[in-house]
Amino acid sequence: MAGVDVWKTTHEMIRNGTWKFEDGVFIQALRLPDGRVVQAGYDGENFIVPDGLGKGDKKLVEEKLSFVLGLDTDLNSFYGEISDSPFAFLVEEFEGLAMPASPSPYQALIEVITQQQVSFDFAQKTIANLVKLAGERVDDLHAFPTPERMASLSLEELKTAKLGYRAGYIESITRLYLEGKLNLNLWDWKAEEAIEYLTKFRGIGKWSAELFLAYGLRKNVYPAGDLGLRRGIAKIFGKSVKEVKEKDVRELIEPYGRWKGLLAFYVLCYDRKTEAERKVKIQNLRK
Repeated sequence: MAGVDVWKTTHEMIRNGTWKFEDGVFIQALRLPDGRVVQAGYDGENFIVPDGLGKGDKKLVEEKLSFVLGLDTDLNSFYGEISDSPFAFLVEEFEGLAMPASPSPYQALIEVITQQQVSFDFAQKTIANLVKLAGERVDDLHAFPTPERMASLSLEELKTAKLGYRAGYIESITRLYLEGKLNLNLWDWKAEEAIEYLTKFRGIGKWSAELFLAYGLRKNVYPAGDLGLRRGIAKIFGKSVKEVKEKDVRELIEPYGRWKGLLAFYVLCYDRKTEAERKVKIQNLRK
């Protein structure tokens, strides 16, 4: 039975300064309902929580870590679904990989906005800058900034995190969220309804809405227009990126039903891996 490989899963997480993987243990800074910030972890078999937590807080922490790492993912069923397809090779490439998620919907949306129109590597740096700027420190990690803390920053302060025009989006979305005008608890909404709702807000396009629903709420959706996803499909099917449109991605991914979101994530990870390998080759040729 294929279990979730914590190292592989964390390797695909946003390096934002709120977590670390050390000596085989994933450790995440989490905020409890009473406002306390703690470090908690998972070693591949057991949860590691701070001493003194009450039963309710302990359960919450374990559920949160399980959600972030996708520990409930039925990888065997997924692998069986793609075993006779052009995507079958992805099992050998990424066996044990689950799709990571954000600890909270607000964090998910802010991180998604920060990724708009920039490379994943650059986005990770700006998110880490934002976390360091406004997040609460807990030992060697930071908790992701609360909406209240984010709202206390001026636009100029936000821009010091290298967010560019996205700082304005983050500022307005945070304000609307705190005012109760933007609902992110869309757990029971159908994906189509949620996308239609979210895209009414400035700064949230279709790509952002789809990625938020996948990363923040674990809905079975994917951003079909994403460049990395289109490029991954192009590599797998021997096409140029220009030949692969959003509709082509959907035609290839949609038939996999309840596994379409995870399959899209594997394709995206394949693109990241091959792009990193390509860059290393170029650097070596220049030496």
